[in-house]
Formats: sequence, structure tokens, C-alpha cells
Amino acid sequence: MFEEPSHKESILLHLDPRIKRVVVFSFSIVVAILNRIPVLLCALIFALLFVLTAKVSIKELIKRLTPVNMLVGFLWLFLPFTFPGKPLFYLGSLSVTYEGVLYATKISIKSNAIMLMMIVLVATTSIFTLGHSMHALRIPQKIVHLFFFTYRYIHVMKREYVRLVNSMKIRGFKAKTNLHTYKTFAYMIGMILVRSFDRAQRVHNAMLCRGFKGNLYSLKTFSIKKRDMVSLVLVIVIIIVLGVLEWKKTI
Repeated sequence: MFEEPSHKESILLHLDPRIKRVVVFSFSIVVAILNRIPVLLCALIFALLFVLTAKVSIKELIKRLTPVNMLVGFLWLFLPFTFPGKPLFYLGSLSVTYEGVLYATKISIKSNAIMLMMIVLVATTSIFTLGHSMHALRIPQKIVHLFFFTYRYIHVMKREYVRLVNSMKIRGFKAKTNLHTYKTFAYMIGMILVRSFDRAQRVHNAMLCRGFKGNLYSLKTFSIKKRDMVSLVLVIVIIIVLGVLEWKKTI
């Protein structure tokens, strides 16, 4: 995800982060339970409109959507062939079912719609502001702490991983499909876990030495303004419209 928010001037950039979190969470829940393709396409269009409002660059958008769609593409290799239903056509001895294609299509639309909203949230809010907004929404402190520490130390763990891989290459290691390769990678992952645990203990002791008692403090205060309420009401209306379209089957 974005490490820094988008600095392009937009309406979403100045919204209260708590409102944005509630909006994204509510929208994601509704999209996840929708079942009809036309309604899901409407949700995807709404998500795209939010992306345009946030003024996220096309390059960054594609960069963030690529991993999600790679996973979705992997599902497309299996679901149409394994999902029971009416055969649509045959590829050799394998049958592609209509229900399998429909199910994969729904997953694709849902994944991209939810991910677009997540991109809008992170692109218009800094990581630390997101963390403090979680605390302001009364989310349990342990979850907030995990969020902060994950962001802070995932880059440290990546550097440790790169260092171990380079040391393996210097010693002539070449990855192959054999038992030696599998054991080597297993040892490497085990080493990363051990060093992560050791670093976590040292960081915890350092925080205790500095008087940490589990409380979070922020110099930034949040206040809900008129534009925040208007945005919240607008998204609630969109969610209601999607629910009505799904329930009434008007499209």
C-alpha cells in the first residue's frame, strides 16, 4: 500500500479519518454480501468514482491492484473447472461450468471494488493518522499496537530477509526443486522468526525503559465537520441504494 498519502488536492484528503474508516468498512461489508452481478458492477462504478475523486494516479492504482488480480487470476484457473454446475463448454476432458465462471466473476468484481476503496483510504490518509483514528474509534489498543508495530518493523524484517538471501547466494546457493532447496528455505524462515522474536523482546524492553504503559498519545485532534457528515450521509445513501437494488432485483 501507499507509505505516504497522495498530496494532490482533493475533497477526500481533508475528510476526518474516522469517517473514512467507517465509510470503507461499511462499503466493504455490503459489497461482500452482494450476490447479483449488475449490483456488483454498480458498486465497482461507485468505487471507481471515489478513486477519481481522490485523484490517485493510474500508475499507482495499477501497481496496487496487480497483486490482488494475480490472486484472482489464480482462482480463475480452478473455479470454472471445479465448481459444480451446468457445463458451459469443454476443454479436452475438462468441463467449464456456468456457475463456476459466474462465481469467479463475482469474486473478481468484489475484490476490485473493495480494494479500490482501501486504496482511496490509504492514499488520502497517512499510516500514523490511520492508527490514531483506530484508537479514536475505540478499537482495542492491542490491535492498534499491532498495526503500528507491523508497519514499523515489516521493512526491518524485509531487510533481514534480503540480507539472508544475499548471504545464501554468496555461498553458491541456487534455488531448485529438490529437498536441499526446501530445507534451506525452511531454515531461512526459521531464522527470520527467531530474529524477529529476539528483536521484539529488545524493543519491548526499550519501551518499558522509556516509561511505556500501553497508552497512545497524539498531538493531532480529530473533529467532525459539515463536509464529513455530508460524505457519510452520501455513502450511506449509496449503500442503501445497493441494498435496495439487490433486494428488489430492479436491475
